[in-house]
Amino acid sequence: MAPQQPLVNLSPAELSFLRSTLAQSPPIRLDVTKGPRDFRSMRAEYDVLPAANGSARIALEDGTEALVGVKAEVERSRPRPTLGEQEEVATAAGGAADESRGKGQNSWVEMSVEVPGFREDDALPVFLASMLTESLLASGELKDRLYINTRFHWKLYVDILLLSPPLSYPLALLSMTTHLALLTTHLPALKSEKDEDPLFDDDWAAAVPLYPNRADANKTAPQLGKPPVIILAMAVGSNIIFDPAKEELAVADAVLAVACTNSTSSSTGARIVSIRTIDPPSHLTPPGVPNSINSATGGTVPTSSADALTQRELLANSGVWTPPRGGMKRGLVSQITKMVVESGGVAEEVIGALAAIEVG
Repeated sequence: MAPQQPLVNLSPAELSFLRSTLAQSPPIRLDVTKGPRDFRSMRAEYDVLPAANGSARIALEDGTEALVGVKAEVERSRPRPTLGEQEEVATAAGGAADESRGKGQNSWVEMSVEVPGFREDDALPVFLASMLTESLLASGELKDRLYINTRFHWKLYVDILLLSPPLSYPLALLSMTTHLALLTTHLPALKSEKDEDPLFDDDWAAAVPLYPNRADANKTAPQLGKPPVIILAMAVGSNIIFDPAKEELAVADAVLAVACTNSTSSSTGARIVSIRTIDPPSHLTPPGVPNSINSATGGTVPTSSADALTQRELLANSGVWTPPRGGMKRGLVSQITKMVVESGGVAEEVIGALAAIEVG
């Protein structure tokens, strides 16, 4: 991803103070009522776009708001090379339940992200769309559900709109809104059989959900996963903080985006479908100037840039703000993933909270 411009304008002294409060044990966040694993409160609603197959809208307490619409169209599939009789035997042995497994294509899902103040080809919207698309297609379940027959398939258009300027890094918000929109997406019921031209039921009440409800699904059939949700976590020293605010991201040592969904092998816990690091805006913040090398306070100005860098390294623990360098240590990555996917972990709480919203 292209380097992010700083989201906030804080002085080196303010950055140093903020980092010291987040690095202590236990950390003190800007909102003192929240702990390291607490998320901002939100207001969610679904089916807000009547002409779409599925839609959702989520607004955070800081005013950031996102709207997602999902539209499905029937397209003719491109001919794919076959293996003759071997494919027919495999299909007959697998049964109707496995008819669409492994036949979906990534091109059947198209996603666009619009952010106020950014062009469509700017680095931020392109990266957000890439991250969200990667998480949706990682498991392969979504694209396989778009398979109709060997001649036709569903083409899914996911349009994501950030209604307000990005007051904080919007990746997690857009992911949760997309999750809720896909849960409410319905496709017309198919009446035709096998490789016939698709014929659908006109009754929208008979429409089939893209992600069937677990209570409505057949208990003997394999459990289906839900749309993935991206959880944002940052590290400050040895502390891990989830759902960071824009000011907290300005002092982050490293930021991790973990895409996870419910575990299909057990009723508790979650599983990771993708994981990526994000370049935090703290790397672009201006460093503080120690008094020892500040001529305005009686210090000695370094004779060269190498000398200045050496003196800054020696004063790294003096409380003067220095932008973090490098990435996240392996131990922290392991700790974050464990906190996310364990039974009763962060992923289970987020997915459970979104599932608590009664969707039709």
